[in-house]
Amino acid sequence: MPLKQKLCTAVLMLGTLQMTPLFAESLQLNSQVAADESRLLGIFKQLHANPELSMQEFATAALIAKELKASGYEVQTGINKTGVVGVLKNGPGPVIMFRADMDALPLKEESGLPYASSKTGTTLDGVQSGIAHACGHDAHVTWLIGVAKVMAEQKANWSGTLVLLAQPAEEAYNGAEGMVSDGLYAKVPKPSVIFAAHTNPVWPAGAVGLGQGRRLAGADGMNVIIKGVGGHGSTPHASKDPIVMAAQAILAYQTIVSRRIDQTEPVVLTVGAIDAGTVGNIIPDSATLRLSIRWYSRAARDQIIAMVKQMTDAIAVGNGMPSERMPVYESTSTITPVINDDGLVAQVRPALAVALGKENVYPGLPMLMGSEDFQMLGEPIEGVKILHMEVGVAKPEVVSGFLQQGSTPAYMNHHPKFQVELPAIAAGVKANSAVLLELLKKAP
Repeated sequence: MPLKQKLCTAVLMLGTLQMTPLFAESLQLNSQVAADESRLLGIFKQLHANPELSMQEFATAALIAKELKASGYEVQTGINKTGVVGVLKNGPGPVIMFRADMDALPLKEESGLPYASSKTGTTLDGVQSGIAHACGHDAHVTWLIGVAKVMAEQKANWSGTLVLLAQPAEEAYNGAEGMVSDGLYAKVPKPSVIFAAHTNPVWPAGAVGLGQGRRLAGADGMNVIIKGVGGHGSTPHASKDPIVMAAQAILAYQTIVSRRIDQTEPVVLTVGAIDAGTVGNIIPDSATLRLSIRWYSRAARDQIIAMVKQMTDAIAVGNGMPSERMPVYESTSTITPVINDDGLVAQVRPALAVALGKENVYPGLPMLMGSEDFQMLGEPIEGVKILHMEVGVAKPEVVSGFLQQGSTPAYMNHHPKFQVELPAIAAGVKANSAVLLELLKKAP
């Protein structure tokens, strides 16, 4: 079916045949993206095959800076080491920021794609591993580049200032906050709205999910360092075993969420790693537990942290540790929840329905316990509004299984076999551009 006919069908589904400004704008948008799709797919495959770890996104940042400059943006680089921003001023109006994250994951890709990554590298923690774009940040960067071109070519249809931001280290939860600390707002104007989109393997490629209110949880990273007294493995009575204390602590933590926190509060406490010892016959001096805490209520978050300390201290005392050898607690990161502005969701939904078809705009997944950090870009800005959108990257049959049986996709984000279906590249550019054109539309 020709492009124009498809668009007319979408408008019929919306119950109007009028050539409204929104419909005319959508025709132009679809034509622009279709003309650019081949180039964008080439960029996406290049990024996918050449992923870079958190705070090492040098080639990705250079590509983004080059593309933004080519589209006429004022570009600043090197913010928080690899961050890039492009600013396009287009008359009076609001300042809207659109963020894309750049970093890949330390894992070996197993997708079998012809453009799969074979890269390896070393994380900031010194861990050597494969590197893969198993979360879709390669798609995010490609959308940013596509959106930059669309918005520059559609300047007659909007007014205000657009800030496009390429952010490092989202997976490390410190990229956005690091850009703010590195003087972001001395270089670009402060936005009234910060918008981000993320790949979602539930919705099909060509569709989006957009929900009101609570979207993604706040998250804290925390290290618990349990001190003991080392010794020979053959004489444990002459030592104070920190590995045993760590095991006791892990079991104790399981009762915090199940027995100590109000069951109506959405919270998660995970011990994801234990660092202790070198060989089987040496009892080490210490053991470190690496915790992840997810929350929506700051009161619940504070309660969990307090109880982790209370329980671990009690275990140390029960094992005879003196006051100078009590556990040490390190906060490694803190990010706030993502809470969509209800008014923004209502405002942009009609534009998405026209651009993608009403049937391709889903209500958004229920509140998730996964986390994001783009909202931290707004921490210094009083009254800033947040908008987060889920962009489908799955095969069409996946959503029917999810909606009808509640089955989740076989390969979610962060899985070695996760992949983005290629139609999602053009669809993501259209969806994100439609949102920005709506947010920056000229006053009547």
